[in-house]
Amino acid sequence: MFKQSIQKLYLIRINSASFTNCETYMKTLYVAVTGVSAALYAIVGILTNMGIVSPVVGVVKFWPAVIVPAIFAVLFGPWVGGASAAIGIFISDMVQPGHGIALLSLTVGVPSNFAGFYLIGSISRRNMKWRSIITALIVGSAALTGMIGYLFTIESLTMDVVALFLGVLFTCVAIAIGIGLWKPEWKSYSLASVVGLLVGSAIIGFGLWAYSQFLPLPLTGFERNAPVYESFLWLVWTFDTEIPFLVIIVPPVVKICYKAFPSLAPQHEE
Repeated sequence: MFKQSIQKLYLIRINSASFTNCETYMKTLYVAVTGVSAALYAIVGILTNMGIVSPVVGVVKFWPAVIVPAIFAVLFGPWVGGASAAIGIFISDMVQPGHGIALLSLTVGVPSNFAGFYLIGSISRRNMKWRSIITALIVGSAALTGMIGYLFTIESLTMDVVALFLGVLFTCVAIAIGIGLWKPEWKSYSLASVVGLLVGSAIIGFGLWAYSQFLPLPLTGFERNAPVYESFLWLVWTFDTEIPFLVIIVPPVVKICYKAFPSLAPQHEE
C-alpha cells in the first residue's frame, strides 16, 4: 500500500512537472509569436506606406498592413493580436515615413490597434449566431452610413467620394456575409473583422480629435482644435480603406496556415 502511494505521488509530480513545462513553453511561444507579428506589422507598414497619405484625412495613412496582426490574432488569439499590433504600430509611427510623435502614437495609435485586433482575435474564436452577426452588421453599417451622410451634408465629402465610401462599405459587408454563408466556420471572423475595425477606427477618429484640443496634429490643415466632424471623417476613412484587406485577404491566408499547421485551428468558444 505504501509503495503504491509513493508511485501515485511520483506520477502526480511527473504530470505536474509536464504541465508546468507545457505552460512555460506556451508562454514562451506566445511571446515569440507576438514579437514576430509586431516586427512584421512594422516592416510591412513602413514598406507599404511609402508616404501615401490622403490630403483630406491628414495623419491617418492608407494602411493595408492590417492583415498582419489580423492573421496572428485569428491564429494565436486576442492577446497576441492586440499586443503585437500595439507594438508594431508604435515602431512604424516612430520610423520614417511615420509621424515620429511618441505621445500621439501612445494615446491614439497604440490603444486603437490593441483594442481592434484584440476584438478580432476574441470574436473570431466564438461560435456566433447568425442573428447576432446580422444585427451587428446592420447597426454598424447604419452608423457608418449616417456619418457619411452627415459629412456630405456639411460639404466635407463630395458625391463621388460618398459613392466610393458607401460602395466599399456595402461591398465588404456583402463579402463578409457571403464568406460566412459559403464557409460557415468563417462567419464569426466576418463579424470580428467589422466590429474590431469599427472600434479601432472610432478610437482613432475621436482620439485624434481629442489630441488636437491640446496639441498640434501633423499633416493637417488646422493642426489645433480640429472640428468634431473631422473625427467622423477619420473614422470612415480608416474603416473603408482597411476593411477590404481584412475580409478578402485574411481568410484564405489563415486557411493555408490551418492546412499547414492543423493544431492552430481553434475550437470555437460559445
